[in-house]
Amino acid sequence: MTQPSDADFDELVEGPHESHGVEEPEPTGTRLDRWWAARLANPLNKRLWDWGGPIAVTLLAAALRLWHLGLPRSLVFDETYYVKDAWTLSHLGYEGAWVANADKAFNAGDASGWSAKAEFVAHPPLGKWIIALGEHLTGIQSSVGWRLSTAVVGILAVVLIILIAKKLFGGSTLLGCIAGLLMAVDGSAIVMSRVALLDNFVMFFALLGVGAVLLDRGYRDTRIPRLNAPVLWRPWLLAAGVAFGLCAGVKWSGFYFLAVFGVYVVLADFVAYRKAGFLASTTGLAQAIVSFVTIVPIAIATYVAAWSGWLFTGGGWDRHWVEQNPAQHAWHGLLSWVPYWAQNLWHYNTELYGYSINLHATHPYQSNPLWWTLMLRPTSMYYNPVPAGQNGCTAAQFGCSQAITDLGNPFIWWAGTLALLGLVYVLIRHRDWRAGLLLTAVGAGWLPWVILYHGRTIFTFYAIAFEPYLILGIVYFIAKALGSPADSTYRRTRGIAGVAAYLAIVLGATAFFWPIWSGVQTSYEFWRAHMWLRSWI
Repeated sequence: MTQPSDADFDELVEGPHESHGVEEPEPTGTRLDRWWAARLANPLNKRLWDWGGPIAVTLLAAALRLWHLGLPRSLVFDETYYVKDAWTLSHLGYEGAWVANADKAFNAGDASGWSAKAEFVAHPPLGKWIIALGEHLTGIQSSVGWRLSTAVVGILAVVLIILIAKKLFGGSTLLGCIAGLLMAVDGSAIVMSRVALLDNFVMFFALLGVGAVLLDRGYRDTRIPRLNAPVLWRPWLLAAGVAFGLCAGVKWSGFYFLAVFGVYVVLADFVAYRKAGFLASTTGLAQAIVSFVTIVPIAIATYVAAWSGWLFTGGGWDRHWVEQNPAQHAWHGLLSWVPYWAQNLWHYNTELYGYSINLHATHPYQSNPLWWTLMLRPTSMYYNPVPAGQNGCTAAQFGCSQAITDLGNPFIWWAGTLALLGLVYVLIRHRDWRAGLLLTAVGAGWLPWVILYHGRTIFTFYAIAFEPYLILGIVYFIAKALGSPADSTYRRTRGIAGVAAYLAIVLGATAFFWPIWSGVQTSYEFWRAHMWLRSWI
């Protein structure tokens, strides 16, 4: 909220002026605006709000992610891969093989069922290194430790989206807190922060990269008017390259953020130089080359660094593939100079990619990416039926249920779908660069699955990678709905009431769905009452 004008303060002190036969202007703002502006006129109150609001939202996010994080005390969904691989990775430098049916012993606290034999894994190692940090902090016997790293990253993502929202929306702490609140209380964001999967890391590093691109925009624009030449030093673009490289070091899908935003930066630079009145045909081309050299090599170097454990040890999968048969496997001709370690890494990555695109095994919770934002087929991460009279279940008729379902808060995701359509209109009609940035980010995280991989086995929870931009899209239209204190009292009052009502509905839905996001034991009837659609079961 902004401070009221001098006329507003005059009215507060002196009362409304007499019209003297002249029609009085329509009243603007609300009493709440004037009260709030008076409070923030005190510099101490302003600092308390600018810091206290985001801290309060972050504490809420932490509570929802850390409370009973160890439930259930067993591996859920694909934790069976990542938790165990993280443990061997931290001991060997690469992922070691586990004995068959190791989960039962592992759940009981026995993590000895692994060997130094290399295991083929489907994803790069960085996410598992991060998971291993939590495992070593608490000990491998603690299920809290399995999930601690993903929870911390989920909390940091809330902080990051607050900062990005403030940057996008004119430094508004209110809009930043609303963005953080929506991320803090959404079911998909909560679930993906409470299970040790890799996708939360993909989301976080991609968000770091997008934030760096946003900061680079301002950095670039302050330097373009100085000279008709490319901006050579782009530190925020360099940071974006590192972030996207880290994102790819968790999952290959991070490379799509690098590719899409590489193109975005070139196009945005072209538009910026054209607006500045420079010859875009020459300067824009030079800037495109500079931008490419700034962002792409550092991203690739960061990705390769994520494989350091595999590179500096000798036992990883395909670590010595070329050496096993140089005549057949080694590169020849113009590429013969490439060292074997790089050839081995390239070969392993081609195997990873081939495995990923050819994964067509059926799964009861696989979903069509076209409908991800509508949450038509959420992923059941864990479901444990508890008979009446056992484990504290007092529900006599149908027993109890313990569930972790990756179901987003419907009123966030459905609103996000509408916001996407609205952003398309805004970009076409008004050329708002913020709409372009958010749509680009959504496209980087979503469209590759729709266009390239819709036929393979994929799940709704992959959508966590672009959820922050859906939320920022919602906040974009919340800002429009709120307006400003300069708007008419009628319009401003309706805007504040509408936004408050929407946030109340979102918070109510979070309270309602919380038990099926967190593995809390409930009656079967309670769980069934949350399955609004048959496709949710």
